[in-house]
Amino acid sequence: KKVLSVAVYNHYNRLRHQSIHSDIHGEVEIEKSNVMFIGPTGSGKTLLARTLAKVLDVPFSIADATALTEAGYVGEDVESILSHLLQAADFDIERAERGIIYVDEIDKLARKGDNASITRDVSGEGVQQALLKMLEGTVAGVPPKGGRKHPEQNLISFDTRHVLFICGGAFDGLAPIIARRQSQAAIGFHARDGKRVDEHDPHLFRHADPEDLMRYGLIPELIGRLPVVAPLDGLEAADLRRILTEPKNALTKQYEKLFAMDGVELVFEDDALDAAVEKAIALKTGARGLRTVLEEAMLGLMFDAPEARPSTVIRVTRGVIEHGEAPIIEERSEAA
Repeated sequence: KKVLSVAVYNHYNRLRHQSIHSDIHGEVEIEKSNVMFIGPTGSGKTLLARTLAKVLDVPFSIADATALTEAGYVGEDVESILSHLLQAADFDIERAERGIIYVDEIDKLARKGDNASITRDVSGEGVQQALLKMLEGTVAGVPPKGGRKHPEQNLISFDTRHVLFICGGAFDGLAPIIARRQSQAAIGFHARDGKRVDEHDPHLFRHADPEDLMRYGLIPELIGRLPVVAPLDGLEAADLRRILTEPKNALTKQYEKLFAMDGVELVFEDDALDAAVEKAIALKTGARGLRTVLEEAMLGLMFDAPEARPSTVIRVTRGVIEHGEAPIIEERSEAA
């Protein structure tokens, strides 16, 4: 969070300064610092980017890197992500040009090897190349009301110099690369210990450097345009437990409100919450796993809720979460 906070503050401080002192020549020009999120699935990458845009009150859009192709090929070309941001800004080009674009699954664009392929890589390295100018800052033509370009259409000029790009990915397979580099670097310094870096260390992404990302398959030019690397650790049991209950829109609070609309009081017992966390960890999808677990467990209860008496109290136990058992149903006392 600290890395991201500093990067974003500097970015928008740079924009504010440029808008005030745009007529001063010879000023030191501060380059844009786009951000790279590296973290496992469900660690909060998308939520962080979305929350950031909400707090700053700037337009925000998400692009799926795996859906992008080079211009001229079937699929969404790279410039289409600007159309989505323009739509998010209600087609206000000035607001859009100061928005945030989150490019998800950037790791899926990694080259699969050093050997040149006979067929052109239109969805991997080719897209990395196509992203370069946009990340650095360019003027692209965007359809005025979204949709695809066509020859007779008047396009809107979209300047990307002030758009903050955040790229994120799970980077499966990066941890062994980092561990191997660190182990090799330790030879000679800790030879007596014979210690090797554990590739399963949950904090290993904190030590990722540009060399690791290049070995993974990102091209050096793309890495250079994403100078701020913000590693995210995987969520542990205590984190998932807090996510279930503490946020304003916590999943348990959402279900409680849904049942309250039918006059039913829903209570999650502590051991039920523990069971939900345990099942989510087994799914290995981070915070997303919590919703999967609860949706499955609560389906039957949600189906029956409209028929329950308004004075009913439904207690969700460990058995409900683990085995789909019936919940404990009580009558709410008059004093309550």
